[in-house]
Parts: sequence; structure tokens; C-alpha cells
Amino acid sequence: MNDGEQPGGIGRRGALHCMVWAGTGVLWGLSGGVPRSLGLVGEAMAAPTSGFTFLQISDSHVGFDKPANPNALGTLQEAVARIGTLPQKPDFLIHTGDISHLSKPKEFDDADQVIGGAGLPVHYVPGEHDLLDDGTGQAYRDRYGRGSQGAGWYSFDSGGVHFIGLVNVVDLKAGGLGNLGHDQLEWLEDDLRGKSGSTPIVVFAHIPLWTVYRDWGWGTEDGAQALSYLKRFGSVTVLNGHIHQLMQKVEGDVTFHTAMSTAFPQPAPGSAPSPGPMTVPADRLRSLLGTTRVTVLQGTKPLAITDSPLSAS
Repeated sequence: MNDGEQPGGIGRRGALHCMVWAGTGVLWGLSGGVPRSLGLVGEAMAAPTSGFTFLQISDSHVGFDKPANPNALGTLQEAVARIGTLPQKPDFLIHTGDISHLSKPKEFDDADQVIGGAGLPVHYVPGEHDLLDDGTGQAYRDRYGRGSQGAGWYSFDSGGVHFIGLVNVVDLKAGGLGNLGHDQLEWLEDDLRGKSGSTPIVVFAHIPLWTVYRDWGWGTEDGAQALSYLKRFGSVTVLNGHIHQLMQKVEGDVTFHTAMSTAFPQPAPGSAPSPGPMTVPADRLRSLLGTTRVTVLQGTKPLAITDSPLSAS
């Protein structure tokens, strides 16, 4: 997609088959060392899978109580409850930021209590709403960033995949564009050094690393440099939140996927004067909130991604 391009159907690139979803999260799986995302948390959730899976949730905004969703904690609880219905328990959760709405201790406490109910390990990266405390994110780092580098970036390996959590919500650039910064980019280059080009890579950050819509700050100013370090790898999946809606694109061996929020939707790029919470009829809200399931299956080159709305049966 180019700047401002609207989300549309997802095609095939070789072995790639990604489904656009609306749901409670994206479930990802691994089999044979390659990530693949599965179907809707409403549909694909019902089918057991073999191999490694993980689930992405994003933009919980615990503490938000405006008309777009007067009970963001409640819809997060619904999302976590749906995770509990999966026939195969994911190996872990990834939360791609904006856990809280105003970085208040009670918001983090409430989020921890609900998300902890899934009974799964959780890997976090911060959103800009998680860095509003007087310490410019110290509360987030004390709680979720132990063992990380700099403002909270880190990497780990699981199921034959190398996972990289990046922070692009510090020192935002003009218009709110994300920013990684020199130190993090140097760390990323070093982190990838020595990794085989056949190693599947999953990168997750809050703001999209590709430019979705520059006028609204929906992109990362130095994201292209980060992506240049990933070009030699045969399977790269980039997971983001922030824009509260589903978009995918494929560039070579890199698949980009943005997730729905569990709190409230935002307008499509350029369809409103500005981004922000979008109020929809109450009977439509849950169809615009969800999660993402990711799975890696034997013989599949990239991750398979499946999204599922809270309204899915």
C-alpha cells in the first residue's frame, strides 16, 4: 500500500496466505521453525493447530471511558475471555502498546489483572499512552521493561523464530511520526549480526514501521533504515498497533500487519479531519475490536495471521 491507501483484499506471494480479520486478537503459530498466522479468533480459534502459536493484542487503553467505548476494561476482559476458549493454548501473548490510557498506576494494575487472567507469558512494547508519567515512561519500564535495553527494546528466541521488540514512541517526530533513534538502530543492527538469513524474524512495535498515512503520523520516520537490516532474511513479519484497524501489505519477504484495538476503533486514513476515538453504533463496536492469532506451519515460508473480532461467535 502507498500512503493513504485503504485496506483491501490480501493476495498470495509464493507460499504466503494471510487472511484479513476482525477480532479479538491475532493468533500466530510456528511449525518447522517458520511463523504462520491462523484464522479468526472466532473461526480459526475453534480449530486445533499443531506447532507453535502466539497471540497479539494491542491498544487496550485501560482507563479510557469516553463515548467511543465507556468500558475499555470490559472489552479487554472479553478479549481475554475469548483467548481462554482456544482449543490450543498459545505459547505467549504479544501486546503492541497503549496498555493504559494515561499511564496511571491503577490503569496498569487493572490491565495486569485482566491480561494475567489468560495465564500466559506476555511480551510488551510501549505505546505513547504508556509514557505519560512524570518519568517519561519509567513506570512502564519498571513494570514491563526489566532486562530490556534503552527505552525498552529487546529480543528473544522462541520456536525457532527470532523476536524483536522495538520502541518507536519516544521523541516522536513532526506530526506524531514514530522514531527509533540512533542507539536503537545500532542495537538492532548488532542484534541481527550473525543470524542466518533463513532465520524467521518477527518484529513488533507500537507505531507502524511503514508509512500508512504520514499526515496523521501513522508511520516511523527512520523505519526504512530498520527494515534495511532485515532485507537479507527470507521470512520477516512486522506486527504493529496504534491505528486501531487492520491493514496488511507485503514487500518481498516482509509482511506488515496492523492490529485492531480492544478499546475503540479509529477512522480510515484521511476519512476524518484527524485520528482519534471513533464512535460507532453500540451494536457495531465489537465487530471493530479484536485480537490476532499467529501460527507457523510446516512448509510455509512466512507467518500466517488470522484476526478475529469480539463479535465473532
